[in-house]
Amino acid sequence: MAQDTVELACADVGAGKPLVLLHGFPLDRSIWRHVTGLLQDHARVILPDLRGYGQSPVTDGVYTMRLLADDLAVLLDRLHLDRVTLAGHSMGGYVALAFAKSYPDRLSGLALVTTQAAADLPERAEGRLKLAAEVEKRGSVAVVEASLARYSPDAAVLEETRQVMLRADPRAVAGSLRGMAQRPDMTGFLPEVKVPSLVVAGAADELIPPQRSEEMAGLLPQGKLVMIAGGGHMVMLESPQVTAEALKDLIERV
Repeated sequence: MAQDTVELACADVGAGKPLVLLHGFPLDRSIWRHVTGLLQDHARVILPDLRGYGQSPVTDGVYTMRLLADDLAVLLDRLHLDRVTLAGHSMGGYVALAFAKSYPDRLSGLALVTTQAAADLPERAEGRLKLAAEVEKRGSVAVVEASLARYSPDAAVLEETRQVMLRADPRAVAGSLRGMAQRPDMTGFLPEVKVPSLVVAGAADELIPPQRSEEMAGLLPQGKLVMIAGGGHMVMLESPQVTAEALKDLIERV
């Protein structure tokens, strides 16, 4: 485990089997609030702010997916949780996969929500690095201008997402971009995930092609795919009921 982990802020509601919901980039735990309300009678829902976001400490440097997974392991120790079901949205999915690989004995179930196992192609990684430099110059508005329009086909969801993005600390945004740019390809790891698994995809997601989600579900030994018709990248805000039902089903399989 990395020595430079931080103590993550989190919400902890409900009772039952522990379910950890990881937010995507460059967001915070607030994106899960509708889903949490639908799940808290069925599970103990734990909602961390990843390093640098929401109420968690901001650090300089590269936010590798392994480092963020190590932060999560420290949080679980603090909460006295040996094993959890882990659900990650977008970048949170990259963190969930890093956690699954580094801490397999601590995983009861895995949900990958509008995310992918593949690494960035070289041009995509280069684009992230350029955007990180731009964020350091201009602030988080640079990432809003670069990518917000692709997050959702729903105007109200886009506006809410924009507000959350603008709250993000530029150091965390730049660090995350650099970390995502260097993350390894985890596609070959998926067949090693032996716990009940779920892939949630938006059929209209402009950031993660639905075909990627279908491929991931096929590679996971206990994988199940839920494709949300008309859903974009922010299915927890666009279709909270469907997203919550999929997670509820996963919890029942664990």
